[in-house]
Amino acid sequence: MYQYQSILVQHEDNIVTLTINRPESLNALNKSVFDDLEQFFMHDINNLHEVRGVILTGSGEKAFAAGADIKEFSNYGQDALAALSASGQMVFNAIENCRVPVVAAVNGFALGGGCELAMACHLRIAADNARFGQPEVNLGLTPGYAGTQRLPMLVGKTRATEMLLTARIIDANEAEKIGLINKVVPKGESLSATIEFMGIIKTKAPLAISKTLQCIQAFYESEVNGQEFESLKFGECALTNDFKEGTTAFMEKRPANFTNS
Repeated sequence: MYQYQSILVQHEDNIVTLTINRPESLNALNKSVFDDLEQFFMHDINNLHEVRGVILTGSGEKAFAAGADIKEFSNYGQDALAALSASGQMVFNAIENCRVPVVAAVNGFALGGGCELAMACHLRIAADNARFGQPEVNLGLTPGYAGTQRLPMLVGKTRATEMLLTARIIDANEAEKIGLINKVVPKGESLSATIEFMGIIKTKAPLAISKTLQCIQAFYESEVNGQEFESLKFGECALTNDFKEGTTAFMEKRPANFTNS
């Protein structure tokens, strides 16, 4: 059985909380962290059928993830660096395409790869001490884990270009203002606020949530007609017990009891 090395995994009330546990390095993303994320989002999540959502956070209040572990790749050549980027993108794509909502609880620094990791999540709630940025150009690098792709989608081309070219780090309030995050909460409350937020999502129909996430992602897939895909998923909902329960509960003016079936 796989043993997680750098991430703590906690199951509670059908929610999984993943905590990057490298506080001594500000939760920098090294190979061990990527291996753990790959194991969970590309393998283990498929066997956790009752899970309704995933929370991703970092240990301590100083950092969500301060970036990639530069010591690991500072001497890499062209091919090795390109392979590292492709591998990381594969893992982050798995997060983005997860069948259940993945919400980042951001505390402290989310820089470089840490910012890219937060952006791969579906939603982001940040403490007021959170800091976001893509400082790779300071190192003679481009972002490697799709930061140049996701940041423009979230905040628009103009603001993204400014952040990417100047390496400017922004605070949580500015991040909320430009649409990079969903909500700012007081320091130390990002995880509890995210758990509360997940509690709302948990009351909704799980299969409908999953299909909605697929529809949102279809918007960004050039080979997919998003409207046709939405119609397909809309029709598929008729085959679920949750659709029957949801519509019946609505007409009977009572809370729905969804069974994820």
